[in-house]
Amino acid sequence: MRLKNKVAIVTGGASGFGEGIVKRFAKEGAQVIVADINLEGAEKVTMEINDNGGNAIAFGVDVSDSKQTKNMIDRSCEAFGKLDILVQNAAIGMRPTPLVETSEEEFDTLFNINVKSVYLGAVHSVPIFRKQRSPGVIINTVSTAAIRPRPGLTAYNATKGSLVTMTKGLSLELAPDNIRVNGLCPVAGDTAMLDGFLGDGPKDESYSKFVSTVPLGRLCKPRDMANAALYLASDEADFITGVLLEVDGGRCV
Repeated sequence: MRLKNKVAIVTGGASGFGEGIVKRFAKEGAQVIVADINLEGAEKVTMEINDNGGNAIAFGVDVSDSKQTKNMIDRSCEAFGKLDILVQNAAIGMRPTPLVETSEEEFDTLFNINVKSVYLGAVHSVPIFRKQRSPGVIINTVSTAAIRPRPGLTAYNATKGSLVTMTKGLSLELAPDNIRVNGLCPVAGDTAMLDGFLGDGPKDESYSKFVSTVPLGRLCKPRDMANAALYLASDEADFITGVLLEVDGGRCV
């Protein structure tokens, strides 16, 4: 088991990539907090993990809220005695909209959930990692949108672009504390977020067009992200920090 005796929080863990990551972490021996604004969904995933011999706790959280984020991290430490891994995966997408037609409200919401949440996660987890005086891991879910943006998604692309710099900058700041910070850049997957990206036209046509941009001929699956996150969270990657790992079937080449 590659994460035996590790404690991990996965935000956005109730579905999609987050669900894939948290289930794989549990299978590899980690004690996990399944954190999501959808508490019912988080509880369902938690039950599945525990029924299969894992050790999971569900936690309802709005990751754009500082107090709720701190409570999430405190809950992990109370339940399991420590924190080793924070996977900041929670995010929202948008329907294709030119930047100048994107409302200020949507712009602010995108940045609060996709960017501010990553800042808040660091603010409240780093003191814990430092106090423990043991290696810590932060993994941020970024996106290929940060590297090869698509038209009509400029506001969303910008949130993910911000995470590139935040991830790299934070990795340098925390290296002396032996806290590794990396990012994952998945191409779009068959998750709830995809429907918004496809827009209002014929779904089959839009889906095929999306897939055609990926050299390996398919979209990202939760298991793809789970495998990549597992490596970055494990001791096998103890010399890897500041990396943005593309999980994209060649999309960014």
